[in-house]
Amino acid sequence: MAKATVDRKPALVDEAEQALRRWVAPGRHRPGDRLPPEHDLARMLGVSRGTLRVALARLERTGEIVRRQGSGTFVGRVAGESSFSAGLELLESYSLLASRQGLHLSVSDMSISTKPMKEDIAGELGLEPGTEAPMVERILVADGRPAAHMRDWLHPELDLPPTDELEQALGRGNMVLDVLIDRGVPVAFARTDVMPRLVERGGPLAEALGVKPPIAVLELADTMHLASGDAVQHGISVFAPGRLALHVMRGLATSEPEQISPSD
Repeated sequence: MAKATVDRKPALVDEAEQALRRWVAPGRHRPGDRLPPEHDLARMLGVSRGTLRVALARLERTGEIVRRQGSGTFVGRVAGESSFSAGLELLESYSLLASRQGLHLSVSDMSISTKPMKEDIAGELGLEPGTEAPMVERILVADGRPAAHMRDWLHPELDLPPTDELEQALGRGNMVLDVLIDRGVPVAFARTDVMPRLVERGGPLAEALGVKPPIAVLELADTMHLASGDAVQHGISVFAPGRLALHVMRGLATSEPEQISPSD
């Protein structure tokens, strides 16, 4: 008598692994995002914590998640990233992105001064040309390599820390956005324009970024606003080739991974 064919269901831990993999996929989560505690994840998936831990261990071995003792579970790094890999869907400072991606930031050639603004910069901040405003210029260094030349103009009515404190904060790799948030400035949104730029021979940018001209670089011009729409900062950042990878992630909203049906 011939044996009946049996359709074997995937093991529960295999289903849990695949459900987690789909949930942390790009478009739903980003590297560095914290995942819920194990007991919540187990409840979401409908599996035991033992099954969940085996599935998490598998994803940890592939680098898709990172577990830190006492801190939690995080979405892992994507192999082959540039110095910065950033989406534009959230207003986040480069210091936060660097922390997520395991990069050490520092600065060089920093200067802080108060200068009259040219017409285009003054217009971005809603001020008259020639208005004097604080300007911060520096080279952002990521893991010992020049990553970007940054220049920020700040609205003169902002309550900024003394120059030496501002210099110390930015010297630790913080961004102007970090400083504004620490000072209680209610930044609500930013407009960012992304464009290519040619670095030519004889210009200061080539030496600052450690590149051989002529070469194309990426320039980001952003303006931060309060909820009222008033502009409080305008910055122009020029990134060396390969130091910034921008992407736009689009995904259907989902608050939890799909629940696994119990085995028959």
